[in-house]
Amino acid sequence: MIQKVLIIEDERPNADRLERLIKSVRPNAQIVDVLECICESIEWFESHEMPDVVMMDIRLSDGLSFEIFEKTTISCPIIFTTAYDEYAVKAFKYNSIDYLLKPVELDELERAFQKLESTSSAPEPASLANLLNYFQPKDFRTRFLLPYRDGYKSLQINDISYFYSKLKITRAKLHNGSEEIIPLTMEELEEQLNPKDFFRANRQFIIHVDAIEQIHNYFNGKLKVDLKRAPEDMELIVSREKASLLKAWLDF
Repeated sequence: MIQKVLIIEDERPNADRLERLIKSVRPNAQIVDVLECICESIEWFESHEMPDVVMMDIRLSDGLSFEIFEKTTISCPIIFTTAYDEYAVKAFKYNSIDYLLKPVELDELERAFQKLESTSSAPEPASLANLLNYFQPKDFRTRFLLPYRDGYKSLQINDISYFYSKLKITRAKLHNGSEEIIPLTMEELEEQLNPKDFFRANRQFIIHVDAIEQIHNYFNGKLKVDLKRAPEDMELIVSREKASLLKAWLDF
């Protein structure tokens, strides 16, 4: 049972909200401290007993909270909190570490605590190292060099509305309505495109945020997305599982 909780969060309103939610789902839990930066957190772990869980924001005022693990040992479970970032979500899923999207909701916190109480395991150092790699600044693709006649031409990412795959061929739809064949798989593109601008809507489509014309509720919790300059017979459906991610991506 969770009895002692440490909060690492540099924004006081978020910390206050988290305290209220924790008290709602675990009334007997004690908030042992609220820390705001990496340096303060390192000092705290060096001089205090481990809590039952740490609620840790990722981006603190003095850097990424993963840096704490490079300077001290944390042997208790951790639940990270993060503002929405599809790249971040993929990183957490890949590394099997629990996380909550901000603003944290009551039912999500309850599920995270239940999961923690059934496992009570601290994250592996290798997983934390992988997460740090995901969150470090990364260069994303800005252009393609494509074959053209007897030479090559450059295609700028900013000129692309969306990518789609058909018959195992990847194509880019440009703002001017033309198309170009891209010699990469959708999976390779997903890793190379900036997730702030592009979203993997389903297996066939990666869409730019500015390419979306309208979004409709679809049956069974799915979404139907209308894209600008898309053929009339084209239907882009986002699954129920990805619908919440798409809405969060558009709202951040």
